Amino acid sequence: MDYTIDNCKGNDGDYICDRLVEYNLSRVPATQEIHFENINKKFLNANGEIIAGCVARMYCWNVLYIDILWVNKNYRHNGLGSKLLDYVEDTAKAKGCYLIHLDTFDFQAKDFYLKHGYEIFGTLKDCPKDHCRYYLQKRIQY
Repeated sequence: MDYTIDNCKGNDGDYICDRLVEYNLSRVPATQEIHFENINKKFLNANGEIIAGCVARMYCWNVLYIDILWVNKNYRHNGLGSKLLDYVEDTAKAKGCYLIHLDTFDFQAKDFYLKHGYEIFGTLKDCPKDHCRYYLQKRIQY
């Protein structure tokens, strides 16, 4: 077999992702019309500056992955994170989502998510060194 290895360029990453999605859907058919749907939300202050936001994506089987939930340090402990999470969950539920998953570090928001009904289903120790990364899930429809 003759091959070379090289760095990805341009849309190579998208091509590779598309091939994996193609394979996945050949094994488990999609249950949503749009294979990937972003559910990104933000809060703005009176000056139009982003003070909180969530980057999330619902994929193929009505499952939502929350990649980022952030609140500006000057606006924390005022309920914005909870409101943002509730809004994202409600939007996902309205779109037929039944399961949400995410990850967070021990120095981030594990207790916040636990308070909102998420459950830990996995941990990765020493990621980063001397810390722990937690993987959480929440079922929003049964």
